[in-house]
Amino acid sequence: MGQDIILTAPDGHSFGAYRCEPEGSPLGSVVVVQEIFGVNNHIRDVAERFASIGWLTVAPSLYDRWQPAFTGGYTPDDVASGRDLKEKANAEAEKVILDLGTARSAVAEAGKVGIVGYCWGGYATWLAASRLNFQAAVAYYGGGIINSNDEQPKCPMILHFGALDTSIPMTEVNAIRNAHPDVSVHVFDADHGFNCDQRSQYDPRAASVAAMLTERLFSENLRN
Repeated sequence: MGQDIILTAPDGHSFGAYRCEPEGSPLGSVVVVQEIFGVNNHIRDVAERFASIGWLTVAPSLYDRWQPAFTGGYTPDDVASGRDLKEKANAEAEKVILDLGTARSAVAEAGKVGIVGYCWGGYATWLAASRLNFQAAVAYYGGGIINSNDEQPKCPMILHFGALDTSIPMTEVNAIRNAHPDVSVHVFDADHGFNCDQRSQYDPRAASVAAMLTERLFSENLRN
């Protein structure tokens, strides 16, 4: 369903992306933002799922500036490598935003554009929703959002968290909720990574409900 493509940012940086087209005319477009593990099989599967229900999707390889074509699984070594790249990306967040803007432009042909991110991608989505021109945004278990709690999303946004996620304590979730009453915050009885069926933390019920809420937000705000 998808194909690997190359995108070029305004500063000349070329990076990979996975693009998926729906059957028939797209409802709109969605940028899918990776976990710390790059555009791996799970993120490709997520992009394909959105395309299967009508959205033109693209998943940019945001670590390419620091390690081209990086993908990881979910082993301790993969986690360590992903976290190292996350720190490098966070230190140059303006470049991440530049590449997300490029990804947005790459699918804007289909009309309004939404963005959804997972794990570190949830944090990147928070920044993109605040700084770029997306029409809807969803962040799943976005670690680090609390550190940018002064950012203000410019579009309708949902945040999905897990009550069992020790990396994002409920004190942080509540602080984000209190600072942003216009952002819809949902907390599931699940752990970090509950949407990923390749991880032990996968929770089918939480994933299903979160997907329903996400798809409804996109349908209400992006549909052509």
